[in-house]
Amino acid sequence: MLTKKQLDLLEFIHKRVQRDGVPPSFDEMKEALDLRSKSGIHRLITALEERGFIRRLAHRARALEIVKLPDAMTAKTGFSPRVIDGDRPDSIPAAAQSVSVAAVELNVMGRIAAGVPIAAISEVSHSVAVPQSMLGKGEHYALEVKGDSMIDAGINDGDVVVIRETSTANNGDIVVALVEDQEATLKRFRRNGSTIALEAANPAYETRMFRDDQVKVQGRLVGLIRTY
Repeated sequence: MLTKKQLDLLEFIHKRVQRDGVPPSFDEMKEALDLRSKSGIHRLITALEERGFIRRLAHRARALEIVKLPDAMTAKTGFSPRVIDGDRPDSIPAAAQSVSVAAVELNVMGRIAAGVPIAAISEVSHSVAVPQSMLGKGEHYALEVKGDSMIDAGINDGDVVVIRETSTANNGDIVVALVEDQEATLKRFRRNGSTIALEAANPAYETRMFRDDQVKVQGRLVGLIRTY
């Protein structure tokens, strides 16, 4: 049986993975649960892992996978894993294996920079199978990540991100941003009046500031596919 704090944290992680395709940061979890330090989050995550509700992915920055949810939460929200581990079927927990997933083929439109922006690529390089439950409404496409500027958001070099096409974003969304019609980058979006900040999730990279007419949102992150 979970404590209220453990249940609150599990529900918060689940909602963020469903919304963004990646888990929240430890700072975001600390703020959401109104805790004074991240050590409390570490204890809660360890407890959830010991009880079989989440799994920490080894050698991955801030990568968490929800293995199962309590019956009451499953009935309320529904559940399917959002991080897909390729080439390791024997390592997937039984609770994850039991989920029936309908797949959709998405075009991979080239590479997107998670670091210094690279030229926007619009040609299809290959396709990838994505669970239907990850997509929802609207048009979608996929991009291969290049660079490590989003590593603290659980997005690594070589990952494939699933993007829902949209020209708008809310503060905190991870988006594909087209900068001055020339460069595309994957960053967290923040708007303050007529200024747009594109934030990295790696302290080695600075936040880049632009006028709102210099940035066009091309889509919002909804999922992540990782092959080991």
